[in-house]
Amino acid sequence: MIAETPLRVLVACEFSGTVRRAFAARGHDAWSCDLLPPEDRSNKHIVGDARDLLNDGWDLLMVAHPPCTRLCNSGVRWLAAPPPGRTREEMWDDLDAAADLFSAFWNAPIERICIENPVMHRHAKARIRNFQPFAQSIQPWQFGHPETKRTCLWLKNLAPLTPTNVVDGRAARVHRMPPGPDRRRERSRFFTGVAEAMADQWGGVAAANRKGMSA
Repeated sequence: MIAETPLRVLVACEFSGTVRRAFAARGHDAWSCDLLPPEDRSNKHIVGDARDLLNDGWDLLMVAHPPCTRLCNSGVRWLAAPPPGRTREEMWDDLDAAADLFSAFWNAPIERICIENPVMHRHAKARIRNFQPFAQSIQPWQFGHPETKRTCLWLKNLAPLTPTNVVDGRAARVHRMPPGPDRRRERSRFFTGVAEAMADQWGGVAAANRKGMSA
């Protein structure tokens, strides 16, 4: 899908602006939304709950990093044996909340949707409304980053991404980040090469922007 006119793009759960800037650079009306303020201090960022914006006439919804700790396979063990200071009831409540968030995005009244998330466990799948298997899984090294971090993409009316720059190097940098106050924030940072591929392959350069450049 290559846009002939500018798309209204909502990038949910993103504070860095990486995906927003990629679409904006191609002439689209792109906005990011997160509970955190924008790292780049952009005025095209909304601080708040993205679910409150889903009915505002967007053409494309890209959910960059929904909270996934309770949905992914790597966190399923905590449902049976909670970490110190937490109860099983709290863990299952967190799972329900995460599944509700994913469901709200997946069932949003928006024509084109992409949600990225790790592989889910069966309890998460059972709680997501109209659940469908992910469309593809990608790695950063397919888009110019010499790292490993498998990411699954749930796609609606969007074609799977085509790798753009396969490079050597398979370091698990994100997985091996040391504990610290910024670990969760840094682990959720989006890869620029993937963002550029999304903007090119799902948006291209909008016609209005092409006309402006040729004028």
